[in-house]
Amino acid sequence: MSTPHITVYGIPNCDTVKKARTWLTENGVDYVFHDFKKLGVPEALLPGWIAAAGWEKLVNRQGTTWRKLDAATQAAVTDAASASALMLAQPSVVKRPVVVWRDGRITVGFKPESFSAHLS
Repeated sequence: MSTPHITVYGIPNCDTVKKARTWLTENGVDYVFHDFKKLGVPEALLPGWIAAAGWEKLVNRQGTTWRKLDAATQAAVTDAASASALMLAQPSVVKRPVVVWRDGRITVGFKPESFSAHLS
């Protein structure tokens, strides 16, 4: 599944998203930004992200949003379905950025070497 552009999903004030967007811009890479705060997590794409990266990687258990959840809510995240429900309800719990590359591959987080590899 190829797309004509790269889409970066995240939150504009997230430091990792800022680094990823800066890297893309500095390297002359055109991309589209999808703001989770304004547009939410795209429900139709979430199953593909989970299939590609795994729900465990997508749920950011180190982030502030996760730490602010009550213990019962945290304990209830045990599989892809419960993780999806949480990510849709609390977009800030998604590890960022999620990037959908032109060839349809998906990465989570930012590492310059990984981004370079996806552009070659």
